[in-house]
Amino acid sequence: MLEKMASGNRIKNVAVVGAGGNVGSYIANALLKTGKHTVTAITRHNSQNKLAEGIISKEIDYEKPETLVDALRGQDALVITLSGYSPIQETEEKLVRAAAEAGVPWILPNEWSPDTAHEGMVNDLFLFKPKVATRKLIEEIGKSSYIALSTGFWYEYSLAMPRNYGFDFANHTVKFYNDGEDKICTSTWPQIGRAVAALLSLPIQPEEPNTEACLEKLKNRVVYINSFNISQKDMLASALRITGTKEEDWTITKEPATQVYTTGQEHLKQGKKEAFANVLYSRIFFPDGAGNFEDSKGTLNSMLGLPKEDLDEATNIAIERQKTQADGH
Repeated sequence: MLEKMASGNRIKNVAVVGAGGNVGSYIANALLKTGKHTVTAITRHNSQNKLAEGIISKEIDYEKPETLVDALRGQDALVITLSGYSPIQETEEKLVRAAAEAGVPWILPNEWSPDTAHEGMVNDLFLFKPKVATRKLIEEIGKSSYIALSTGFWYEYSLAMPRNYGFDFANHTVKFYNDGEDKICTSTWPQIGRAVAALLSLPIQPEEPNTEACLEKLKNRVVYINSFNISQKDMLASALRITGTKEEDWTITKEPATQVYTTGQEHLKQGKKEAFANVLYSRIFFPDGAGNFEDSKGTLNSMLGLPKEDLDEATNIAIERQKTQADGH
C-alpha cells in the first residue's frame, strides 16, 4: 500500500513536443536517463527528426485535434518545446486544449527563455506575449496546472551567433551592450534537460523531509534555473582563456542596450529581419535588470540539485559552433 501511494505521488508518463529539436532532445533524453519516466515524443506525421532509443513516438496532425487528444491520453505531464519558425501561439493553444481534454494534469509550456513574468520585457518583446497568453489559457481552462521554466537565453546557441551576445570569434571582435558589465542569466541545453528531468522527478504532493520540493508548491508559477549568471566581460575572459589571446588582441566596441534596441526596432520596420536578434538580446541588458532573475527572484538550482557547470567548457562549445556555422555546416 505504501509503495502504491509513493508511486502515485510521482510523474511517470511524460509527453514531449519537439523532442527532436535543440532543447527538446536534451529534455527527452534527460527524462529517459532518470529511469523513472516513460517518454513519448509527440511528432508530426511527416517529421524527419531522429529520436533516442527508448523514446516512444506518437504521430499527430495539428489539423486534426482528435489525434492530439489520443496521443496525450494517459500522460502525466506534457512538455512543450516549439521551433521559433512555427506558429507558436496557435500550435500551443491546440496542445493545451488537447491536454485538457485528455486529462493531462501537468504542463511545462513553451518557455525556455528569459523572464516572461517581467512585465516590462514582455511589453517590449512581442515574441514573449504568446507565453503569457498560454499560461492564462491553462488557468482559464482549469483542467491542467502549469510550471513555466524560465532559463534565460541558451548559452552555447547565443554565444555562437555574433548578433546575440555580440562575439565574432574568428575576427576577435565583441560588441558590448552598455559597458559589458551587466550580468544576465543564461543556460546550456544540458542544464535545461537536467532541470526538467529533476523537476518532473519531484513528488507531486509534499513529502518529508523537504516539503517545499514538490510540484504542488510550484503549481501555476514561473520558476527559474540557470547555468551562469555572468556579464559579457565574463564571457570575454572565458574566450581569452580558451583561445590563448589577450584583450588587446580584440576589437571591443560599446553601445547602450537601449540604443541597440531602438535602432533594431527601426530596422525591423524597414523590413530588415536580421535586426530581430538585436532587439531581442539588447532588451535583457537594459538597466532594469530584466535579464538577471537570479539576483531578483532566485532559482530552483539548489532544489533540483543542478550542477555548477564549467564556463570555459560551454564557451568552447559555442566557439566551435560558430566556426562550424561559418564553414557552412
